[in-house]
Amino acid sequence: MSTQSATYREVFAVPAFRVLFASRSIAIAADALRIVALSVLVFAATGSPLLSAITFAIGFLPQVLGGALFGSLADRLRPRPLIVAGYGAECVAALTLALVPLPTWARLALVAVVAIGTPVFNGASGRLVADVLTGDAYVLGRSLSSMASGGAQLLGLAAGGVAIAALGAQRALLLTAACHLVAALIVRFGLADLPAVPAAADGGAVRQSWASNTTLLADPWVRQLLLLQWLPSAFVVGAEALMVAYASTRGFPASAVGLLMACSPLGMLVGHLVVGRLVPPDTRVRLVAPLVLLLGLPPVAFAFDPPLLVCSVLMVASGAGFAYSLGVQRAFVDAVPERGRGQAFGLLSTGLMTLQGVGPAVFGALASLTAPRWAVALAGVTTVTTVLLVPKSRFLLDPGAVNTGRGKESHDGQHTVERRGAHVPDVDPGPLEPAAGAGATGDRRPLG
Repeated sequence: MSTQSATYREVFAVPAFRVLFASRSIAIAADALRIVALSVLVFAATGSPLLSAITFAIGFLPQVLGGALFGSLADRLRPRPLIVAGYGAECVAALTLALVPLPTWARLALVAVVAIGTPVFNGASGRLVADVLTGDAYVLGRSLSSMASGGAQLLGLAAGGVAIAALGAQRALLLTAACHLVAALIVRFGLADLPAVPAAADGGAVRQSWASNTTLLADPWVRQLLLLQWLPSAFVVGAEALMVAYASTRGFPASAVGLLMACSPLGMLVGHLVVGRLVPPDTRVRLVAPLVLLLGLPPVAFAFDPPLLVCSVLMVASGAGFAYSLGVQRAFVDAVPERGRGQAFGLLSTGLMTLQGVGPAVFGALASLTAPRWAVALAGVTTVTTVLLVPKSRFLLDPGAVNTGRGKESHDGQHTVERRGAHVPDVDPGPLEPAAGAGATGDRRPLG
C-alpha cells in the first residue's frame, strides 16, 4: 500500500468529486435542520425521551430494507438520475412535513419511507468517489467529506435554531426542502451522465442485491471491516440522540440543546482535519484503536453530571474520535470487488445508518427506564468495547496481509472475481468515463 500523501488541491481538481462534495454537504445541513425541528416537535408533543430519540434516528433505521433488497441498483442504474431522484424525494417529503398537518406517527412514517432508498443513492455516490479518486487521494477525499459533514451539521443545527425561533418548528422544515432541491439541481447540471454497470444476465435487482450482500458478509475480513465502521458510530450516536432529554433533565437553558448537539460535529470536523491532512497514511492506521477509545470515553463522564461547559468539551473530544475511520477506509476499498463497489458502499451505508437508528432507540429506551445520564454513559462504555474489533496495523497497511477470497467457479457456472476479500458475480462493467479531469487522480463514512 502506498504511503504517499495526497493534497486537497489534487482531490478538488476532480470535477465529479466537487459536485458530489457540494451537493452532499448541502443535503447534510438540511438533514440536521430536519432532525432538530422534528425532535423539538415530537418532544414538545409527547414529552418522551424514547420518541425524541427515535425521531433523531427515524431516517436511519429503515435503510436496512432498502440496502437488503435494492442495493444492487447502485451499480445497475446510471448514477446521476439516481442521486437526483434521491434528493428530489427528500425535497417532497420535507415540503409535506412543513405544509401538511400530520400526527406524529405519520411524520415519522413519511421520513422512514423515504429513507428506504437512501442506501441506493449513497451507494451510487460512494462508487463514483471510489472510481475517480485512488490511493491516498481517496482517503483525503473521504476526510474532506467528513469535515464537510461536520461543518454542514453545525450549519444545519445553527440554522435550525434560528429558523425554529423565527418560523416555528414545522415551517422551519421549508428550509430543508429548499436545500434538497438545490442539491438535486447541482447534481443534475454539474455531474456527467456516467453509465451504469451492466446487470448480471441471470438475475433481477432484488436477487442480485441479496446474493451480493450475503457474499460480502460471509467474508471474514470484509465483515470485520464493516463492523468496525458500523458499531462505534452506532453506539456513540445513541449518546448524541439523548442530548435533548439530557439537557432537559439537567435544567440547562434552551440554547444548550443546540450547543450540545453541535459539539460532536465540531469535534468530527477538527479530528478529520488534523488526522486526514497532517498525519501520514501509515500513522493514521496505527491511530485507529486510540481514536476509537477517544470516541467512547468522554460520554462515560456524563454519569457524573458535569457542568454544561464540561459536557460540551467532552462531546467535542468524542466527535474528534470519528477520525478513526480514516485508518480503515483504504483497507475496505481493497477488500471489496471493484465491479460491485456500488453495492459494497450501499451495504456500508445501510449498516451505518440502520445501526445509527438502532442505537438511539436502544439507549432512548434505557433512558426512559433509568435516567438520560446513565444511558449516555453506557453508550460510551459500549463504544469503548468496540476497540476489540480493531485488527493489527499490518493487516490495514498491507492489502495482501489478509487473503480470504479465492477466485472459483460457482455452482451455477458463473465465474467469480479473484481478489482479496469478497467476490461477486463477474460482470463486465463496460466503459466507465469519469468526469473531465478525473483520469490523473483516479480512488472513497456515508458522507455523514
